[in-house]
Formats: sequence, structure tokens, C-alpha cells
Amino acid sequence: MNSRRKFIKNTSLLAGGIISPGFASQSIGSINKIIGANDNIKFGLIGCKGMGWGDMRSILKNPQTDCIALCDIDDNVLEKRSNDVEKITGKKPAIYKDYRKLLEDNNIDAVVIGTPDHWHCLILVHALQAGKHIYCEKPIANSIKESNIMLDAAKKYNKIIQVGQWQRSSPHYREALDYLWSGKLGQIRLVKVWAYQGWYGMLDAKPDSPTPAGVDYKTWLGPAPMRPFNENRFHFNFRWYWDYAGGLMTDWGVHEIDIALFGMKVKEPKSIVASGGRFGYPNQDTETPDTLQTLFQYDNFTMLWENAVGIDGGNYGQDEGIAFIGNNGTLVIDRGGWQVISEKDYKNDKKPKLDLIPYQKSKGSGLDFHTTNFLEAIRNNDSNSLACGIESGSIACINAHMGNISYKVGRKIFWDKENQNFGDDNQANDLISPKYNNGYSLPG
Repeated sequence: MNSRRKFIKNTSLLAGGIISPGFASQSIGSINKIIGANDNIKFGLIGCKGMGWGDMRSILKNPQTDCIALCDIDDNVLEKRSNDVEKITGKKPAIYKDYRKLLEDNNIDAVVIGTPDHWHCLILVHALQAGKHIYCEKPIANSIKESNIMLDAAKKYNKIIQVGQWQRSSPHYREALDYLWSGKLGQIRLVKVWAYQGWYGMLDAKPDSPTPAGVDYKTWLGPAPMRPFNENRFHFNFRWYWDYAGGLMTDWGVHEIDIALFGMKVKEPKSIVASGGRFGYPNQDTETPDTLQTLFQYDNFTMLWENAVGIDGGNYGQDEGIAFIGNNGTLVIDRGGWQVISEKDYKNDKKPKLDLIPYQKSKGSGLDFHTTNFLEAIRNNDSNSLACGIESGSIACINAHMGNISYKVGRKIFWDKENQNFGDDNQANDLISPKYNNGYSLPG
């Protein structure tokens, strides 16, 4: 308990006064009033190595939480995270290599899903059937069809589901969006979203090798096609292979696209055209494009997605971000802060149309705000209070996959809103649903 108290004290959201008084969320203090001292929310973590553990560690910063079970297909990961949980909580969690066994534990109130993308749909549906609340890493799915299945299941089982697009909970994003919604920027004609990531996504080819000891590789593949084990495709680097994920478009793209579409209050594009390839590093052992531009057409504006692997020099000097470009000025926002750049009034001596807003730095941890918001929603049994519920997660995910589908077919595609497909484009329509393998079936 002393270890837990020290962990909470050192990582408290209250440290440094970083809760924004203007942020639409309850404070930690109000949570403490709602939650009884002996009424902890008990968690299980499925997929423990990367962001799954980051999410769980953030959740454990709240004193009325506990992690009582872990599931992973890698014994080395299970051992490390079991020790990490014990250091924080003072107790060893139960460990599993089959997530279905974890879900059978009726003491578990909620689960964190931190697996590769191609597993999200199956696990989320099964977790709902088991009566669990869910924190699901982004993107919610590896296809449009899976996204819709997950959304339908959420409506049926009526549990609290937060999607890990945590920028929704960062106060400075809300401040920037409030400025956008004030109308001061004028007509928004273009929204730019981008991720230039110099530090990852490049892999030298490696030969196939025996599966490492303690790894259940067959289960890791799950519904993906059977392949020999290769270190490049395993753990973090699954992002760069179509069997498991969608490259930077779905890895970073859902974060940026989510804020763009939330800000513009739209859901579905009319058309999508993507162009790019493995231009920067053609000999790397990856499948997804290292360079990509995708133009989405909506009713009154266009959205341009850009990504580049191995380059940090993005738009407006930021390696990631969103820019809302209006007649009067441009609002630029990234994880570090936001600013407004004014246009010149050429009919009035080139005077600025807007007052300059210099870079407003972010405060606090967006992830910590996001997990706290999730816990509040569970306590209050109020899915409407979620910063990024399953519907918001599905919108960003579906738009991102539309971009990848255009890239794969190599042409402009058009979305039929009424029929929820790409009209008569059979090649594009064939990519809406995934092909499950190894005896797995897409949830009904």
C-alpha cells in the first residue's frame, strides 16, 4: 500500500495544478466523493507490452482502481508487467495467455484492449458479451466492416467504451476547437492533417526465424493469414503490415482525423483519392506507404492527410498536427499547443483580419485526462459523458480505412452513404470486410 500511495502521489493529475478550470470534466476531487473507499474498479489488461500498459498505468494513477489480471501471448511480457503491477498495487495479478479465460473472471469490471489492430474486433465483442466495460486502443479496428460490427455490438450490450484517441481529453484541443466554433476564422475551406515521423517505421529485412520461447505465435496471428515467424512483423512493428494494421494512416491518422472531423462536425466523405508509396525507403521490409497524401472531399471543404516516415519536417514546423484554414486565418494545433495565424485584408491596407494568438502551450497529460474521463463515465453509468466513445472512434477509423482503400486500388473512390459502400466499385467494396483465417469467424 505504501508503494501504491507513493505511485499515486508522484503521478497525480493534481500535481502542479494541471487540471484546467475551463475543461469540461469533473476533477479528481469530485471522483473521490462519488467512489466509496472499498469500491475499486477492477481491471484486466489484454495486450500488455506497449500502449496497453501505458493505458493501464495511467488508469492506476486513480486510487479507486486495481489491475487484477493480465493477458498476453508472450511469457516475457507477462512476467515483466506482472512485476510492474505488483510494484504499483502491492499485489500480483492473475495471468492468462487466452483472453477468453480472463473474461470469465466475474470480479473483473473492465478491460483494456492493447493488442494489435487485427484482434480488436473479436476481443471487444467478446468482452461486451462477458459484461465488461472497455478501454480500447485506437484504431478500433482493421477494417470498415469490423468498425461497424463493434459499433452495433456496443449499442446492443450498452456498456461504457472509451477509445484511446486521447487528444479529445486534452484541454488545449478543446480550447482550440472552441475558437474554431466561434466562427472567427470565417469559412473553412481546407483542413490539413499530417504526421511526419522521423524516428520510426523503417525496418531492414530480416529472415524468418523460429518462434521465440514463451510466445504463442499462432494465437498472436489469430484471424490474420498464417505466416512463418519474423521479428519485423511482431510486437510494435505490426503497424507496417496490412495483415495487422494500416500504417501511419491508421496509427497516427485516427488521432488527427478525429480532431479534424470533430471540429468540422462531419462523419463521411463524398470521395477519397490517395497517392503515395514506399518512396523514401523502397528497400525496407514494410508494406504500408512511407509517403502518402490523401484528399477527402466533404460537402463544403476538403481534408488533406499527409504522412511521411523518416522525416520530421511537417507543416507549420510541426511533425504532427491539424490546420483549419479559413478565409480570415488558420488555426494550427498539435500535441504541444495551438496558435492562430491571420490572413491579410487586401481591401484594407493589408491589415490582419484577426488578432494574432501566439502558441498556447498544452498542460497536463491528455492520456491521464482521458482515462479519468473513462472512470467517471463508469461510475456515473453515463456513456454520453465519454470524451471519445465508440461512435467517435468508428468515424475516425472508417475515414482512415477509406484512405487506405483508395491507395490500394490506385484511384479515386466514391462513398455511397445510403448503401454504405463504394457503389459499383467492386474492387474497393471487396476491401470493406476483412478475410478471417485459421478457423476464426467475423463476429455476427
